[in-house]
Amino acid sequence: MSKVRLFALGGLDEDGKNMYVVENNEDIFVIECGLRYPEGENLGVEKIIPDFQYLVDHQSQIKGVIITHGHDDVMGALVDLVRTIKVPLYMAPLTARIFERQARKAGLKDYTINRVRRGNNFKIGSTEIRTFGTTQSIADGFGVAIKTDDGYVVYSSEFVVDYDMKMEAFKFGMSEITELGHRGILALMTESVGSTRPGHSSPNHRITDQILPYFEDAKGRIVVTAYAQNMYRVIEIIELASRFNRKVMIYDDELRNLMRDMADLGYYRMPVGLEIAPSNFNNDLDNVVIIIGGTGSTIFRKVHKIASREDETIQLRSTDTVIVASPAVPGTEKDEAQMEDDLYKETDNVYAVDARRAFSMHASVEDLKMMVYLLNPQYYVPVKGEYRQLISNANIALDMGYPANNIIVLENGQVATIENGQLARSYDTVPSDNVMVSGSDSLDAQGMVLKDRELLSTEGAIVIGVVVNHATKEVIGGPDVQSRGVIYLKDADYIIQEIGNIMENTIKEAVASGHYDNLECRAAAREKIARYVLKTTGKRPMILPAIIEINAAE
Repeated sequence: MSKVRLFALGGLDEDGKNMYVVENNEDIFVIECGLRYPEGENLGVEKIIPDFQYLVDHQSQIKGVIITHGHDDVMGALVDLVRTIKVPLYMAPLTARIFERQARKAGLKDYTINRVRRGNNFKIGSTEIRTFGTTQSIADGFGVAIKTDDGYVVYSSEFVVDYDMKMEAFKFGMSEITELGHRGILALMTESVGSTRPGHSSPNHRITDQILPYFEDAKGRIVVTAYAQNMYRVIEIIELASRFNRKVMIYDDELRNLMRDMADLGYYRMPVGLEIAPSNFNNDLDNVVIIIGGTGSTIFRKVHKIASREDETIQLRSTDTVIVASPAVPGTEKDEAQMEDDLYKETDNVYAVDARRAFSMHASVEDLKMMVYLLNPQYYVPVKGEYRQLISNANIALDMGYPANNIIVLENGQVATIENGQLARSYDTVPSDNVMVSGSDSLDAQGMVLKDRELLSTEGAIVIGVVVNHATKEVIGGPDVQSRGVIYLKDADYIIQEIGNIMENTIKEAVASGHYDNLECRAAAREKIARYVLKTTGKRPMILPAIIEINAAE
């Protein structure tokens, strides 16, 4: 009897946080481990990652974690996972270098990376694994096929079909996919981000033709913003700079590291003598292209700093031509709009790459159809995208003649079970909460920390401090009441005084009844003060009572 279970711990009905699980009988294979950038209301949250609890509970069954490429949405939470459980990692050489830098920064040392090549066949334990090259915005990307008793489970990763690709590290493995299709595919999991776009993504994924006129017309320097992980686009910019005999200064440490990795691995080398190191950069240079790199909102904040004349290396001039080749991603729209406003204050020559003409490097409708046609899977599973994109992807298979019963649209945590090659009609569930990360700390999935932050930002806080004799519990200092963002103290002395009285009386009543306890006394005071403040001011601030007990001299 064979049993395959497919589910996602992230990546469904959302943009980012991709993590997919393939269970082949008792063996577990994890594909991707990404993050999602927070929306504006997630105060102080740096990233949102999947809940790893299911993997922690089944750690002994995990045979490997496979990372298909080096983008944050598929590997940005890997450091957090490795910190939580010890599992073998499988990724391409470039992706491995990216992770090793992240691990060093996080102080991680105890992990095992297995470097695998695109178009490779290997085994994890007793299970045969195949990879095939994909064309996407970062080099060394691949799709993966996991062999089961009933056929392969294939995960496409991100891809576009580009017949004109000349760089080997970006080529689409057409022959590998075709050969794989002849071996029998149980289930195909394909990305859905571009499933609402008709036609092919190629050649619209290139920006060269769109930004070429700006290079031709530029009288002074050219400043271009580009996501560090969109290496295909960065290479396009470098090639244009070389064509117009302009030097290149890459203003981002991670992007320079990536370009160095590309050269070391033999994937792409910048023309000799083209690059200027930031340490040798002179702001008076004219014949130069400055590439400002970054990830997420960091790139927009970096440009904001430059436009505000707060950057030590680059100062914008009115003659500069600025090209925004880093369109906003979900969660960064506000920062991107602010950046463009700042740029227009410094120069009139600001141009943004039109996302309607320059597609993101995700599979459009005809790309997806080709993948389905070549692999001919028994079951089709749309993944990686918002719900409308998942449905659009499902409709592509429906239009190709797939019966609805063979198209599996899941939610995070919903499990599709295929036994002896047949899909079970009932779905199990596993935990799949969001985990909010602030710095190195994980916030609670239920969001109580965020609710406290929101409360502080909208309703303010009142802190009440009292000092008592540890032996007698007599109040010997205070109450001291501090209000922040609630009431103006000079206009509300009577409120402040009453809050202090409530605190002091609560302590005295507890001592008199013989039931004094520091924690219970604070909780009782908090409740009474909250009711009084709401009745008096109509506000619900955070109430923070503090009772400090000291050993007073006799």
